[in-house]
Amino acid sequence: MATPALSVLLVEPAAPGLAQRLRAAGFEVAQAPDAGAARRHDAVLLHAPAPAALAALAHRADLTPAAFDAAVLVLTGAAADTGEDAATTLLGLGVEDVLPADDPALPRAIRHAVLRKRHERNARNAYATDLATGLPHQAQLLEHMTQLLALRERVPAPMVLLVLRIDGLAGVAARLGAEAANILRRKVAVRLRGGLRAGDVVAALGPDAFAVLLGHLEALADGERVAAKLVRTLQQPLVVAGQPCAVQAAVGMALYPAHGKDAESLLRRATAQAASVATMGREGVAGHADRGGGAAANDDEGG
Repeated sequence: MATPALSVLLVEPAAPGLAQRLRAAGFEVAQAPDAGAARRHDAVLLHAPAPAALAALAHRADLTPAAFDAAVLVLTGAAADTGEDAATTLLGLGVEDVLPADDPALPRAIRHAVLRKRHERNARNAYATDLATGLPHQAQLLEHMTQLLALRERVPAPMVLLVLRIDGLAGVAARLGAEAANILRRKVAVRLRGGLRAGDVVAALGPDAFAVLLGHLEALADGERVAAKLVRTLQQPLVVAGQPCAVQAAVGMALYPAHGKDAESLLRRATAQAASVATMGREGVAGHADRGGGAAANDDEGG
């Protein structure tokens, strides 16, 4: 079976003739004015024909997110080949390689960079995934937040981190066994995921806590509305082994930038708030317990 062609995104303006060279080498090539679509490609190529352009790349808002999603290579012109300080800075930001645009070994360098990125992603996922739910756990959440916060420093926008402390799992473990509690935990994860947008992140923080990162909000007040919605959603009964199982949630919230500008500070604040409030009977986000709403559309109630 033939190996699928690697997909390369050329960020305009691209080096002259580069698209034709890469297609001739067997790559699928797309072009765009920025690297916003990096996630849909295996590699992203940026062209810096002069030293000033090479140094300016470190300040691009789309560079760090692109380097998280794809193998990013920077192609220089002859005049920029000696920009070692700028190249070192770019490598520190996640760029895989900096090399001349006319390097005959460029196709091989792209393939090797893509392989390195795939190995890095596989290792990161294996290390940072909660096996019981399939969700990212705390290490991966913090890494993702750090990447997003780097973008927020350049393009300011509100962001909310919620931490949900779940009560009821221990009771199910005592009544139905540890495996039933694990199934219930997975169902809670599915219900949380089903109540959010595709771009939001749900992570597992431990046996009885989850985090929700709302990275793209119109206003900070939207975070409180989402938190209340998730609490209502979890109040609808879940079924495990034919038995209805009730859970309750206490929610802590941290707002960027009002409550912190780094991932660890935001997580500490939201976690502390979730731990200090009751699961029901409080007004506002923490412990909000209004009833109503329905189960998430993709929540399987079967045991």
